[in-house]
Amino acid sequence: MAVLVDGNTRLMVQGIGTEGANHMRRSIAYGTNVVAAIHPKRGGEQQDGVPIFTTVDQAVRETGANVTIIFVPAPFAADAILEAAAECTKEGIVVHPEIMVPQVCAAEELRRVKAMVDALRAEIEARHGVQLDCRFGTMVEVVRACMGAAALAELADFFSFGTNDLTQATFSFSREDAENKFLPRYIESGILPDNPFEMLDVDGVGRLIRLAVDWGRGARPDLVIGICGEHGGQPEAIRFCHDAGLDYVSCSAPRVPIARLAAAQAALRGRG
Repeated sequence: MAVLVDGNTRLMVQGIGTEGANHMRRSIAYGTNVVAAIHPKRGGEQQDGVPIFTTVDQAVRETGANVTIIFVPAPFAADAILEAAAECTKEGIVVHPEIMVPQVCAAEELRRVKAMVDALRAEIEARHGVQLDCRFGTMVEVVRACMGAAALAELADFFSFGTNDLTQATFSFSREDAENKFLPRYIESGILPDNPFEMLDVDGVGRLIRLAVDWGRGARPDLVIGICGEHGGQPEAIRFCHDAGLDYVSCSAPRVPIARLAAAQAALRGRG
């Protein structure tokens, strides 16, 4: 599920730790109306001008917050997702949570994480007396993951290609170094046709994606596959994703209208 932020949004940030506070500052800088923050031990304080409350109930009553974002330390993320899903299910709210593991390089790595999540899910389902519809998948963003797509697909319900990191891995240079040093000259002199961090490199990164799609679907035909990152809102990349058989693209909110239009055009073009 996606929540689009607009002029009526009154955002509450739950979890004002290092990451929560950092993302809250970025949200404010982007123009988001952040009205409250939650921390169990800092009620009555402020963080970057935003009042902090000890409970969600108090924050909603006093600020009228209508959207929330939750930051949880990584070791407790799966627990928090499944607990929230269980509570929603008990209240009759239909939810379909997804747990995605980033930066996976080996099937054994994903297998161990899946075993932990499966055990946690079974414990939470038994404690709450519910059945959870939760999908487990991985972000494919290193070359080795592409090469081992068949083995990963045996464990995952879905793939999401992280094309920003996959581009860095494929070209073997960091975006920051390349864009600040030699990449502009490469483009000006015709060594590269475009900035591969802005326009998907179909000949390199794209071939890796196609291989991973073929191998992944060969092992699991119902595997759901998409991409996320800056390329997800770029029309040429969306056309490539359609032709490669991907199911979805994920992009930042400002790019959604362009992405939807490009996806529709690609679908119509595919029908002839």
